[in-house]
Amino acid sequence: MQDEQSLVRRAQQRDPEALAQLYEEHFDKIYRYVALRIGDKMEAEDLTQQVFLHALQSITSFKWKAVPLSAWLFRIAHNQVIDYMRKRSRRVSVPLDESFVSDSINPQSIVEQRLDLEQVMLATERLTESQREVISLRFAGELSIAEVARIMGKSQGAVKALQHSAIVSLRKALLVVVEDEKD
Repeated sequence: MQDEQSLVRRAQQRDPEALAQLYEEHFDKIYRYVALRIGDKMEAEDLTQQVFLHALQSITSFKWKAVPLSAWLFRIAHNQVIDYMRKRSRRVSVPLDESFVSDSINPQSIVEQRLDLEQVMLATERLTESQREVISLRFAGELSIAEVARIMGKSQGAVKALQHSAIVSLRKALLVVVEDEKD
C-alpha cells in the first residue's frame, strides 16, 4: 500500500513513468470488468481508455481513504459503463467483430472460445444489475470481497451473499442459454 501511495503521489505530480505504471498495473482488470458489463470488446477498449483519461485528468483530486487506487478506478469505470448503457438504450447498433478476420492459427478454438463468452454474456443478461456488478468486479476485475464491498457501498457479508446468489442464478441462466442454443 505504501508503494502505491508513493506511486500515486508521483502521478499526481504528472510523473509520466508513474502514470504509465498505474495504467499498466490496472488496465487489464478494468478492461475485463468493462467488457463483461457491456459485452462488446471494441466498445470496452474505448470505454477503458476513457476511464484512464478521466483518471489522468482527476488524479490530482484523488485522496487516500484507506482504499486502494483500484477502487477509485473501478468507480470511474462503473460510472462510464452506466453512461454508456444510458446512451446505448437510446440508439441501436450492431458491433463489428473483427475476430473472424484474423490470421489465427486455430480458428476452431477461437470460435469455441467466442461461443463460450457469448453464452456467458447472454446468461449475465438474466441477472439483476447488482448480480452483474458483483460478478464483473469479482471475476473480471479480480477484486477481493472487501474491495467490491467498498466499490458497491455494501458490507462484506452483503457482497458474499450477493455473489452466492449471482453464481447460482448464473449457473441456471447458463443452462437455459445452452439449452436454447441446442434447440
